[in-house]
Amino acid sequence: MNLGASLAEIVFDADRIGPWVCERAGGTWLPGRGTAIGLERNGALVAGVLYEDYNGANVVMHVASDGSAEWLNREYLRTCFDYPFRQLGCQRVTGIVPSTNDKALSFDEHLGFEVETKLEGAHPEGDLIILRMKRENCKWIR
Repeated sequence: MNLGASLAEIVFDADRIGPWVCERAGGTWLPGRGTAIGLERNGALVAGVLYEDYNGANVVMHVASDGSAEWLNREYLRTCFDYPFRQLGCQRVTGIVPSTNDKALSFDEHLGFEVETKLEGAHPEGDLIILRMKRENCKWIR
């Protein structure tokens, strides 16, 4: 899917995108761990979303980027939220962010996630913040 002059393309290759996301988000990629949607520019990944732990009502969503904000575009975000809400039929999406990652927390809240709870001491650097986005509150699929 070409996004025009930016030469950005939405790609679907979990075995390529999954390790890339895990490397940036702090995780370990295991083949078959989940599915993923990436955005590449000139053949290089600039963003990726990894989905795992789908149970019919919920899926955990991990987001990573190359550090730039250039990857943010409505078509990619719509695709990334269409997958869990419309294709999988989830009622909610869960995000998990270390409490020390203010940039990621702010970004997730800007996307429309809400803080649900905190897991004290569940991360090597402190706490884990659990965020949720309910289907009815997702502005990306309206």
